[in-house]
Amino acid sequence: MGTTVFERQRPAASVIRRSLAQTRQSVFWLDDVPDQPQRPALRGQHDVDLVIVGGGYTGLWTALLARRRDPDARIALIEAKSVGWAASGRNGGFCEASLTHGRDNGLSRWPDQIDQLDRLGLANLDAMGADIAEWEVDADWERVGALAVATEPHQLEWLDDWAQDAATRGERGVIRLDHAQTQAAVSSPAYLGSVFETHSNALVHPGKLAAGLARAAEERGVQIFEHSPVRRLNTSGNGGNAGAGVEVITDSGRISAGKAVLATNVFPSLLRRNSLMTVPVYDYVLMTEPLTAQQRAAIGWNDRQGLSDLANQFHYFRQTVDGRILFGGYDAVYHYGGRVRAQYENRPESFEKLASHFFTMFPQLEGLRFTHRWAGAIDTCSRFCAFYGSARHGKVAYAAGFTGLGVAATRFAGEVMLDLLGGIPTERTSLRMVRERPLPFPPEPVAALGINMTRWSLDRADHNRGRRNVLLKTLDALGLGFDS
Repeated sequence: MGTTVFERQRPAASVIRRSLAQTRQSVFWLDDVPDQPQRPALRGQHDVDLVIVGGGYTGLWTALLARRRDPDARIALIEAKSVGWAASGRNGGFCEASLTHGRDNGLSRWPDQIDQLDRLGLANLDAMGADIAEWEVDADWERVGALAVATEPHQLEWLDDWAQDAATRGERGVIRLDHAQTQAAVSSPAYLGSVFETHSNALVHPGKLAAGLARAAEERGVQIFEHSPVRRLNTSGNGGNAGAGVEVITDSGRISAGKAVLATNVFPSLLRRNSLMTVPVYDYVLMTEPLTAQQRAAIGWNDRQGLSDLANQFHYFRQTVDGRILFGGYDAVYHYGGRVRAQYENRPESFEKLASHFFTMFPQLEGLRFTHRWAGAIDTCSRFCAFYGSARHGKVAYAAGFTGLGVAATRFAGEVMLDLLGGIPTERTSLRMVRERPLPFPPEPVAALGINMTRWSLDRADHNRGRRNVLLKTLDALGLGFDS
């Protein structure tokens, strides 16, 4: 079994210690958002046409898209804590056009529709940028593309295959860069080559995006209630008027609505059928202090592309508008029982590992400090991309399971759920991806055993020139998606 570059070129322990010495456990994106309005908790009885449960991207996009479809609809959104506090405020801010967690994942599942899925994904990303501009959402939107870098020799062949496949399909936005070209783009001794995707990726400030979408929704008449966890979802037997059909109940109030959208992401679903469809996998992130002009010159990276590497346990990193570097990924930790807990967010060994890997990639930045560290739970499903559906005789729609690639895909999910509630067939609802459900995860203790064995196997593949063991090959054959 071989070693990876992060083991062969590990920085001194003192470098890691100094870089983390003044880091605070706090989400930079949320700290960097101006003071937000204090929204009321739900109290008493309210009657609306559409109620949305969940104040992250999925719920916010759905509210705004619903308003666009029906300017007169009464719409309410209800959030257990505050808008954007969970995954929507903690992610890396990568907006990828792919709706299927990469073309390879989509191709393995829906080969007959992959070109259609790619087209719809790119259209969705274009529409996301247009919406941000129309609604004047100040979210640091940057359509800068993305660079995927090889850090091990065997990954260069993957880059060649990627570029060749794109060329065969006539896709001109995928450019293969050799070692010298990659170093000219971003200077790192770890980078051997890369693929640059010029048009299918953007960057955004996650906290500002959530805050801006909430502001835009309220300006268009959407009611938002915070600090109001929903305890129960009821559906009545008659839908004789707009206010009948669905009821969401909190400790201090209730909302009756004609239709409901469940946008609860990684948190327990209000539908029993979805109780085993996702598991929370914790992802860890560091944010540096702003780089000096000298430090910036040492690494180049003048085009500000989003970056990621090609390992199974991969890293993602990008620049902020004020000159910081976000660095996250690699460790993806599942805790027995599948619960979301605040104590899981502070994991020193993951932050130390990330700091070590950062200075392997950028040894010329030795002395740079990290100001923030945080973590968040990813709503992982077994097919590695979102699933959709309706329930309660078409009165309730849901989407979940974005598996870490939901910043743009949540907008598409909003459109899908509104299509489903409308009951009118569309191109979106005809997709097999929308009509089919992934396999559920098994209950404990099998879930923890299987997930942790898979994670170990992915790490072994990274140490063995990408070769997948029997477990991974079996999961591939079953369509369980652990390919990223």
